[in-house]
Amino acid sequence: MLTLTNPAGLWALLGIPAVLAIHFLQRQAVIIPVSTLFLLEKTQRESASGRRMDRLMNSVPLWMQLLGVLLLTWLLAEPRYQKARSTQRVAIVLDSSASMAVFKDKLKEKIVASLPDLQGHATALELTVLESTPGRPKLFAGDNKDDLAKALDAWQPRAGLTDPAQALRLARSLVAREGIVVYATDTPIDSPPFDARLLSLGEPIDNVGFTGVSIGEKEGAKVFQALVRNYSAHANSRTWQVELPDGTRTEPRQIDLEPNAIVTLQAAFPEKAERLKLVLSPDKFTLDDVLPIVVPQPKKLALFASTGGAYDELTKKLLRSLEATESVNDTATADLTILSYDPLDPVLPAGHAIVFVKDETKGGAYLKGGIVAEKHPLIDALNWQSLLVRETIQLQRRQSDTVLLWQGERPLIFLRETPATPETPASRQLCFNFDLRLSNASTLPAFIVMLHRFAEELREAKIAPMTQLLESGQPLTLAAKTGHEAPALSIQTLGLDGKVVKTDTLPAAARVKIDAPLEAGFIKVRQGDTDLLTASVHFADTREADFSACKPENTLDQGSAAAVERHTDEDHWWRAWFLLLLAALLVSWHFTREREAAKKRATEPQPA
Repeated sequence: MLTLTNPAGLWALLGIPAVLAIHFLQRQAVIIPVSTLFLLEKTQRESASGRRMDRLMNSVPLWMQLLGVLLLTWLLAEPRYQKARSTQRVAIVLDSSASMAVFKDKLKEKIVASLPDLQGHATALELTVLESTPGRPKLFAGDNKDDLAKALDAWQPRAGLTDPAQALRLARSLVAREGIVVYATDTPIDSPPFDARLLSLGEPIDNVGFTGVSIGEKEGAKVFQALVRNYSAHANSRTWQVELPDGTRTEPRQIDLEPNAIVTLQAAFPEKAERLKLVLSPDKFTLDDVLPIVVPQPKKLALFASTGGAYDELTKKLLRSLEATESVNDTATADLTILSYDPLDPVLPAGHAIVFVKDETKGGAYLKGGIVAEKHPLIDALNWQSLLVRETIQLQRRQSDTVLLWQGERPLIFLRETPATPETPASRQLCFNFDLRLSNASTLPAFIVMLHRFAEELREAKIAPMTQLLESGQPLTLAAKTGHEAPALSIQTLGLDGKVVKTDTLPAAARVKIDAPLEAGFIKVRQGDTDLLTASVHFADTREADFSACKPENTLDQGSAAAVERHTDEDHWWRAWFLLLLAALLVSWHFTREREAAKKRATEPQPA
């Protein structure tokens, strides 16, 4: 296949009409004085009147000059020939953020239409399509346009704002230095890394959608409050309605939103309904037009206090401040026990507990020395420098205990973790190596926050049902049964009516990490006959719902000259054409000089 690297060189063909125009022009008749009248008959010629460009003379200079124009045009156009078995490698990284769902169809058409230009002058195209979200598998690899179109149709961009640098680095490694990397997005970025070209098809659009929801209680009834935001720079109007599990919908209600305004929708949650949906009138970005809702119910934490006296008051404070807690009367049914250490009975009971030293004396002097906190999630970013502790009896510390707080060489707080045995389950005990009554710990915010952290860790590790409001793609960790006989976990996608639409399975583990689905809806996670999680999933990424920064940009044609040189060979005969051009010019000059010499001789006076 022939390629003209410099098509502007074809303008040199205008030399052909210029040469013809010059040769069409008539020469002025030469006046030759004679002394005899009979010679006039020999010099008679036709009249020169009428058209002046009707005497194209067939001459060697004419053809040499035309040949020279053609050779000069050929050389200026810089022709190149396609190399055999040349391959152009192209990697396209698709912005997998949710806002791309609006421009997905337009992007598919543009990518398919751009394949010939991306292939350029290579004989074959090797195309790879990736997502910008790290860890995702390839969307497509090959060169078939129909398969590419199917892969793009099946692609569902639902992620949040992601940095494409890692995906672009992977794409560059796949195509090497000579390949082409394209980043397809809706929001252009300045100077894409790894020499990537940019294809942006975004444009600002109006969008109104849900941004979040909360469930509260008012006059003994559950009430939901949903936030609706207008992302546009001008006012918009929408209608909303509630869809119930039986398929019925309430009458549409209109809401008017000022530019960039947020409106709260509030209504009572139906008593007998387990779930419902709020539906907005649709716009181009439909992901935030539906808001599934369930009533959240965290795992219940049972507390038991066996300390008596001042520690009962601490237990009551924890019950008031912690969500979803209840007081029980024995350690067997308690998830967390608050107890005191008795030096006459130094053996601590099994199970999760918060342990304090109980010193019946008035204690000694205040401890001296610097207070140092170890790095641990329970104590990170907490300030203990104002803690005052009197000298008291100490707990018996084990080598396996993890010290969290020191004062001098004395451990003030340590964590005791006991692994599970065939007879007893695993336990965690937070031990305070001082008498709470002989310190100011109960007045410190760090003390209360630490107790809350410990209680919430126990709640997370408890195997029990819970109900949550989740955002799409939100990661979460579930506690589940383990062992050879533990059943696998099933993740069920539910319809509004509670019927199972789809089921996926996961192997059993003590801590199961899952991500909420990318599509709005309802899910349920079960292990055998035990419900671990019931949740609604809604889209609430305000960055992806805002299209004000979207705009088109296309730099696919960058670097085309280098690709032409890489996949084509130059015309190896250009030296011969150059010499032939010189020869044509010399021949034309030679014959033109001979004609001028003959003209000069004709104008000289002749002897009588």
